[in-house]
Order: sequence, then C-alpha cells, then structure tokens
Amino acid sequence: MKDYAQYDATGLAELVKRKKVSAAELLDAAIQRADVVEPTLKAIVQRLDGLGRTTAVKPGNGPFAGVPFLLKDYGQELDGVPDYCGSAANKNKIAKGDSSYTARCKAAGLVIFGRTATPEFALKGVTEPEAFGITRNPVNPQHTPGGSSGGAAAVVAAGIVPMAGASDGGGSIRIPAAYCGLFGLRPSRGRVPCGPHHAESWEGASSEHVLTRSVRDSAAMLDVLAGPAAGDPFTIAPPAAPFAELAQRAPGKLRIGFSTRSPIGTEVDPQMLEAVLRTAKQLEALGHHVEEAEPAIDGVALAKSFFTMYLGQVAANMRACRARGVGENDFELDTRALGLLGEALSAGEYVSEHRKWNGYARALGDYFTRFDLYLLPTTAYTAPKIGQLATPALQRAAVRPILALGLGKMLLRSGQVDKMVRDNLRITPFTQLSNLTGTPSMSCPLATSSEGLPIGVQFVAPFGEEGRLLSLASQLEPQFQPGKPAI
Repeated sequence: MKDYAQYDATGLAELVKRKKVSAAELLDAAIQRADVVEPTLKAIVQRLDGLGRTTAVKPGNGPFAGVPFLLKDYGQELDGVPDYCGSAANKNKIAKGDSSYTARCKAAGLVIFGRTATPEFALKGVTEPEAFGITRNPVNPQHTPGGSSGGAAAVVAAGIVPMAGASDGGGSIRIPAAYCGLFGLRPSRGRVPCGPHHAESWEGASSEHVLTRSVRDSAAMLDVLAGPAAGDPFTIAPPAAPFAELAQRAPGKLRIGFSTRSPIGTEVDPQMLEAVLRTAKQLEALGHHVEEAEPAIDGVALAKSFFTMYLGQVAANMRACRARGVGENDFELDTRALGLLGEALSAGEYVSEHRKWNGYARALGDYFTRFDLYLLPTTAYTAPKIGQLATPALQRAAVRPILALGLGKMLLRSGQVDKMVRDNLRITPFTQLSNLTGTPSMSCPLATSSEGLPIGVQFVAPFGEEGRLLSLASQLEPQFQPGKPAI
C-alpha cells in the first residue's frame, strides 16, 4: 500500500470490492501514516485503532466498505467514547449512543479509528485548543489548517485518510478546505441530520459533511449522509437524482455573479482577488455568463447577527457544562469572555438578531432569481501562522478583572463588541452568509499563493442546490491545485 495516499475514498472502496486489498491492509496504511505525521500535526485527539481493527474484519458491503475514516470531535458522537468538543470541560462527557451522522458512516462501511481535533466548542477559525495542543497544516506546519474542522483538514491533506468528518457553522468546512488545498462542500440546512442529540446545531446555521480530495467522494458521501432522521424538525426535498450522478452531469450554461469586496469593509489580500478574477475568466471560457454583482445585504449587520448567535451558543454550552459540575478553570479564557458576553445578552436582543436572518435569506433569494451561483473568495487571506490569531497577553490580562467582576453588560454597551466582530471576522468575512441563509456552498482549491499556500475560491448556490455546485466542481476539478504535504 505504498500508493495508499494516491487514492480517493471511492478508489479505495473499489479496490476492496475487487479484493485487490483488504480493509485491514488499508487501516494499517492509515495507521502507519498517522504514526509518522501525528507527532508534528497533532490532528487526532482520540486514537481508536482497536475499534478500527475490529470493524475492518467485517466492514460490510456499503459504498465505502473498508475505507479508513475519522470523525470530528464535535457533534459526531460515537457511543461510549468521550465527546470532548475540543475542551477539558468535557473530559468526562461520554456519548450515549451514536449520532445519526456516525450511524450512517458505519452503515456505509467506513472504518472509524479516531476523532479529529477542533478548537474549544468549535469556536475558532484556527485549531489550537489548550486541552490538546496546536494542530498544524501539513502543507506548511508553520501555518494553521484552519478551524473548526482543522484536524479533519489536516488528516486528509496529510494523506492519513482520503476524507474525514467535518461540520460548518460559520465556515468550518470551507475555511480549512481553502487553507489546506481540499474540496469542501457545506450542505443546505437540514440536508444532513445532526440528531438525535441535537435538533438543529447553531440555530440551523451549522451543517455536517466531509472534507475530501475529490469531488466524487464528496458527492457520494452526501448520498450516504443525506435524508431526514426520525424526529428531525423538518424535511428538505431530496435531489432529483443521486448526488454522485448529479456531479457527473454537465452543469450547462450558468449565470454566475461574483464579488471580491469584503462584506464588512475590511481589507482582502490581492492574491484572493486575483484568484476570483482568474476563476471568473475560466468560467467564461467554459461558456458560463459571469458578471460582477453582489446580493443587497448589509454585511456588517449580518456579521453582528452571526456573532450574537455565536455568543449565545457559547453561553449555552458553558451552562450545560456547569450543570455537570464543571468549574470555570476548565474553560479557556477566551471562551469564558465570550460566554460572559453571551450571558449579558437579553432574550429580546438575541431573538431580534435572529429574526434578521430571514431578511438576509430573502435578499439572497432575490439575487438567485437573476443568477444561478454566487462566486466570491473563501477567505480574505491565506492560512495564518500558528499563534498569529492568539489573544495578545495584554488583552488577556485586561479580560481577567472583567470576568472576575462579571461586567458583561458593561462590555456589551461599550462598543467593544462591534470592534470584536470586525477583528474576529476580518480574516474570514465571506463564509457566514451561507450559514445564516441556510444555503449550500463550496470551496474549491483553484489557486496557490506566492508563498506556496493554497487558496480557495467559494461558490454559493440556492437552497437545496448542492447538485449544481457538485456539477460545476466536477467541471472545474481539472483546474484544482491541491495542497501537497511537506511532511
């Protein structure tokens, strides 16, 4: 299996089906690769090699039977296994049953042998949790793989597994895909169930799927994961054909609008702008109609709505932990500060901001009466260096007395939160639109920076139109510039 990393998941499954290789041999190759790179990457927080070996004996006959796989340590619960969510606060939280996601992975024949790193409570665009250490980008270990599915992106880009479980509540599939040179599709709201332990994650803003090296793997895996589970809050209409089939169809002539302007008015690296403009020219050469146009949405207002939801979710997560007897020191300082702000929000403020989501969705819906897709950068910059986005020491020192005195409401009224929104999202201002509108989106690795770092280009589609994205992605795939591991 010296050629293991050259295959995508579909290719490996075909080898197993044809008895050219066994599931046990594939797992051995994955484990050997993990043993080599993990001391540098630190992308796997739980190794479950024994479980994997047991499964590999009889992986079943699902579409991915025998393919090694890693779940994300957030929302993809595995019965009897700790569900850390990147936090020391969850060190004693044991999953009581599989999530719908995990159960469908097992039914597909995937051989699960661990869970990948995420920042505490999946809250950041970098994966540097204090409880588990820093996860590094295999393309350049001096840089982050992104977050919150940073561990998932790292294990795929490093060749440990061909695809890995991921989720996206504010860009957490697309951002790591862009930083690591992978393909990342965020499905529509409700396409993949997140139960039974949750109804809708992050008020429906978060979607679960995978990070992959090939478009066909993403499409076939969406066929595995999609469809309602018992008790889901609503059912999304199924696709006209299997996603794997839709991905193979020609997209036809599409009307594509594009923008390179940061929706919150912050700067964008010229290399990101160039990548979008180059992609626009490629699309025109393929016969698509492309013009510069953006939805009539106040990006600053949308960012505030997103951040309000985000703060409330942090506060709720911390409350759940405290109810299990967790102490304050088990949370990271940044998380405690965010939780304080979340507790300071009134119910009226939270609901008022949530109501605005409808306006963003209606405006984007109007945009899609004129265009089939929306093209924009995935991120404003390439992958930051490790520690670059860490809270400065002076700021951390200033936060401690605020926490001690419980001055959350004062901080909310000071105007500092607006600055916090801008500062936190200036690196990644383009992804939250899809989350708050519930629409599907994807990041394609279509460029490389002058420093050799991957650059992702993003497409957003109307609700329920993952097939349109996959079809175009397949057409563009010959132009992909995948990240090459340096380790």
